[in-house]
Amino acid sequence: MVLNNQHIFSKNCAPDDSVYAKPTPRQLSANEIPFIVDDFRIAARNAIEAGFDGVEINTTNSFIIEQFLNDQVNDRTDEYGGSIENRCRLALEIIGAVAREIGADKVGINLSFLSEVYGKKNSNPEALATYLASELTKLGVLYLHVSEPKEQHRNYLKSIGRAFEGTLIASGGYHKTEGNEAIAESYADLVSFGRLFLANPDLPKRFEVNAPLNKHDRSTFYKTDPTLGYTDYSSLEVA
Repeated sequence: MVLNNQHIFSKNCAPDDSVYAKPTPRQLSANEIPFIVDDFRIAARNAIEAGFDGVEINTTNSFIIEQFLNDQVNDRTDEYGGSIENRCRLALEIIGAVAREIGADKVGINLSFLSEVYGKKNSNPEALATYLASELTKLGVLYLHVSEPKEQHRNYLKSIGRAFEGTLIASGGYHKTEGNEAIAESYADLVSFGRLFLANPDLPKRFEVNAPLNKHDRSTFYKTDPTLGYTDYSSLEVA
């Protein structure tokens, strides 16, 4: 189960779209932040009680954790803004609370250090990545799932891998050959596939027999139709 929270904490990270810009964004007070941390803790506990094996905490997609991490939108002057250590404070408080609630071995983290928060990129993503990875090692989380374009992955993954002692998962447009290279060259322990798996429900078998792959149809992504673009791709028939 993926956990995230979409509160906007700073006027600097308000999107242009009027749907998101209402009500007017404001900075969270320091007194409100513990309630955000507790939201994640309770959500994780509820997920386990509902039968999930674990949770993945999403620090990407411009949600609240990434808003704090990004130095181009985090304009706070308290203990949650400024230095890398301060900007990582909320993330580590949330992850620590979740790990204590359900066990660190049931917690994974999704990271994306080269992404943008409403068009604004972090000025020093590698330093941020390595610091956070080292702190997550101390917390003992199960894995880091790093989502970046594959052509930008290698150097960052090597830096993260040196700092993080758990399982490192690479994601971001990989195909079979590139995924095998990532494992063989030891800059990731595992590789995840998104669009390929969506369009090819039998992807492992296709990889095994070197079969051609279905092409995904991006126009069907995120549709509410329960079939279109989700369960209507053809499966491979192997004699």
